[in-house]
Amino acid sequence: MRQKFPPSKARAKVFGRVAKTAAHKVSGGVRPALFYASFAALFGTNVLTLIGFLMAPDIAGLMNGGNDSVLAAYEDRIAQLRVEVDRLHSRQYARAGDINLQLQELTQQQEVLMEQHQYVRQLAEKASELGIDTAAIQTPEAGPVILVTGSTGGGPKQDIEAVGASIQEMMDDSRLALFAISEAATESTDAILDELRGVGIQPNLPDVASTAVGGPYLPAAEGPDALGIVDDANAVVEALARFKAARGAIGLAPIHLPLKAATRVSSSFGNRKDPFTKGKAFHSGIDFPAPKGTTVFSAGYGKVTFAGQKSGYGNVVEITHGAGLLTRYAHLSGFIAKVGQTVQTGTPIAKVGSTGRSTGPHLHFEVRREEQAVDPGKYLAAGKRLARFLGA
Repeated sequence: MRQKFPPSKARAKVFGRVAKTAAHKVSGGVRPALFYASFAALFGTNVLTLIGFLMAPDIAGLMNGGNDSVLAAYEDRIAQLRVEVDRLHSRQYARAGDINLQLQELTQQQEVLMEQHQYVRQLAEKASELGIDTAAIQTPEAGPVILVTGSTGGGPKQDIEAVGASIQEMMDDSRLALFAISEAATESTDAILDELRGVGIQPNLPDVASTAVGGPYLPAAEGPDALGIVDDANAVVEALARFKAARGAIGLAPIHLPLKAATRVSSSFGNRKDPFTKGKAFHSGIDFPAPKGTTVFSAGYGKVTFAGQKSGYGNVVEITHGAGLLTRYAHLSGFIAKVGQTVQTGTPIAKVGSTGRSTGPHLHFEVRREEQAVDPGKYLAAGKRLARFLGA
């Protein structure tokens, strides 16, 4: 007969045996020797790492009290960098100083050029007042060239170059205007001289070749060619002086109409049909019909050397001019000027009449050169062509 055990006890024994077996298996897997060996290896690695760290040159120096020399080396390097920075700053300051000096020079040049522009305009106005046609001459406009740093997008150097180019352009405009004025004055002077020489009048003009100059020799200055503008301006002044003298000769020469409203000629210079004999005869002047009492004016600058009667001429006034010229005004009804009186062009000297050998009121006008009668028409024609220089 089998012996029966309680179920709980039997189960406890079974489970007790299984638990013991598992515990035996776990405790047998972790060996103390292997654990201690691993710990020792890890510790040794850390020690070696620490030794290597301590052996680094700079750090070892710091850790061993050698930090003073290392810091001194660093300070020397920093000092060298500071010297380099100061040197760069010095270059920059020097460059900035050069730019400021250039700006100052450009400003002074602008001021001088503006004055020159103004002077050119004054010369052009003077030439116009003297009767020179300056309509085609374009005088430069004087205006400052303002420098704004970086305005060209290229920095101060490019700005200075731009201003320099503007100043050069202003100078070129001034020189072109001066040349144009000088050329116009010279051409006008030549035109006047040609007309006057054509009728035997040679005016005295300033001798520009005798202009005195002097001064110590100095090297040429750098920068824009200011000397060229000075020479051009002097040439204009000389040309205007010559023109003024030539223009004055126009006013003095006996080439102007003796009547304000002389619109018709009744008898020309040369051979003609005599009004009394009806035969061929020589007429030594030009006849201008005019109402009796019309004022007669001097045809040029001179001195009254005769006022009286002459055979065939009736009442006569004679004026002696330069260059051997004499003008005669005949058939007068009365005298205004007196002998010895100095008269200008346009000075009233007498009244139109019909005295002497005359068929009616008119002015007989003669021009005589070295006592020989010459054609007054050439003189009056020259005066008419030259009237534009007198503003007429």
